[in-house]
Amino acid sequence: MKRSFLELLQSMGAVHRLCTIPILALALMAAIGAASAAKADETCMSPYMAKITGQEDFVYVWTLGVEGLGDASDKLVTVDVRPGSSTYGQVIDSVSVGGRHEAHHAGFTDDRRYLWATGLDTSKIFIFDVHSDPARPRLVMEIDDFVSKSGGVVGPHTSYAMPGRMIITGLSNDRDHSGRTALVEYSNSGTYIATHWMPTADQTRGTKIEGVADGYGYDLRVLPRKNVMLTSSFTGWSNYMMDFGQMLGDGEAMKRFGQTVTVWDMHARTPKKVLHVPGAPLELRFALGPNHNYAFTTTALTSKIWLIYEDDAGEWQAQAVADIGDASKVPLPVDISLSSDDKLLWVDTFMDGKARLFDVSDPFHPKQIYEKVISTQVNMVSQSWDGKRLYFTSSLLANWDKKGDDNNQYIKAYNWDGKELKEQFAIDFTKEKLGRPHIMRFGAYALYAAITTDTSTAMTE
Repeated sequence: MKRSFLELLQSMGAVHRLCTIPILALALMAAIGAASAAKADETCMSPYMAKITGQEDFVYVWTLGVEGLGDASDKLVTVDVRPGSSTYGQVIDSVSVGGRHEAHHAGFTDDRRYLWATGLDTSKIFIFDVHSDPARPRLVMEIDDFVSKSGGVVGPHTSYAMPGRMIITGLSNDRDHSGRTALVEYSNSGTYIATHWMPTADQTRGTKIEGVADGYGYDLRVLPRKNVMLTSSFTGWSNYMMDFGQMLGDGEAMKRFGQTVTVWDMHARTPKKVLHVPGAPLELRFALGPNHNYAFTTTALTSKIWLIYEDDAGEWQAQAVADIGDASKVPLPVDISLSSDDKLLWVDTFMDGKARLFDVSDPFHPKQIYEKVISTQVNMVSQSWDGKRLYFTSSLLANWDKKGDDNNQYIKAYNWDGKELKEQFAIDFTKEKLGRPHIMRFGAYALYAAITTDTSTAMTE
């Protein structure tokens, strides 16, 4: 590590007492509330995170390096999405991190000034400054001791903003490379805080278990007004780094997928209940309505939409509520995006390259109302708050992406008019020698104009 992140922040005059965070949060909430009609941010962001108002200016794309293509390194790519810009729909910046780490997910700190991007293979975390110049992010820190500090967690996945902290979900461990894993907490300055292992049948941690407790992890989302945190489950390093075709033909490997969603006490970071959700539940999306106590997830292997909801007795339950395509053809649901009014759910399916739209205004009875082929493969979807703009990327995992002519690697932007997705631009990441684009995050100039360095309290420990 060249220079500690904390030292860097101190040199910028950016470290303040944690007790000032609520003041900043209130100011941000007031500003955001005043402009709620103009919100543009993704609907899946942490409720503790500063939000974009007005239209997003940039899309940051965390991209897997490909051997023999360009510099072959994982990189953060910036795409200009400002309407009327002379470089609209073009790559305007790229920051390589050196080497290939299986670039996967990325998330902002609560003040949105820094983007934490993770590598599933090497377990490195790369932290980018996205506020000094939102058009040109800078790599300011690398965390290369995640495994040792966490007590053996491998495969950092979701980076989720909490007040002054980041919670990182793991996918695996350094003992057997299975899906047994944990949550890991860091301060915004990059200091390790704690590890919270997922409950298992033999280490329940006092958790109520329904069916199985595999100890697997994947995504994380919170519902603060209910003091609830949910985590989903996927598979371990030995599977996600294996060739996809080889894995599908390996009966033992196919048994090593998650079957659970865990309900946590958000503040105490203690698991309360393990719900049985077979088929590898991936992305979690909480509803946003003030009285909507539920979340959606989709299962990759069984191609279903599941509802995770609080019942009338205050207990959290899980129920399969809809099929996604033909499960026998393994369409492989991957990413999802819930509209800000909780009425529509976009579901991407990797194998057939489709984006499907479900009416989920009755969350117990979703109905598909639209579908469109994006390409031969599709993975992530990012939706603006007003639902009018959607962005799609292509890569799932380096060893799981399709091969030959079907290996299309891109970001595509669409406008949604309520009836049809209309393409605005597409960037071929192979042609541009950039790599395999995975997750996207929105950036904007306006967000930082109202927040001075002196009020950047959220980065303190």
